[in-house]
Amino acid sequence: MDTILNMSTKELSKLEVMQRLSSKRMSEKEASQILNLGIRQVKRLLKTYREVGAAGLVSKQRGQPGNNRLTERVKQRALDLLKTRYQGFGPALAHEKLTEKDKLKLSVESVRQIMIEEGL
Repeated sequence: MDTILNMSTKELSKLEVMQRLSSKRMSEKEASQILNLGIRQVKRLLKTYREVGAAGLVSKQRGQPGNNRLTERVKQRALDLLKTRYQGFGPALAHEKLTEKDKLKLSVESVRQIMIEEGL
């Protein structure tokens, strides 16, 4: 029951479809059209739903940091350099210098976000 309270609306709609599919009130083809998924994906979801229940429909990535997230070490190094060596630079130029001279691997957008967070 606790799992259902923490589900998103998308996951709740999956749950409703899986319940109808499990009780044979809906075909796999209809379910795939409603959920905008392939039939194989619907079969996989149904199998997980039958084995685990509603908890099987919740994303396994929930609460985990993103795969492309910058490490704190890289972020801190970039911030230190932005505050000292590249003070007054715009995000594009700062990014260019950070990648060329300091060999940091981050995007212009990441540099911009760091600068916004620190008010630079």
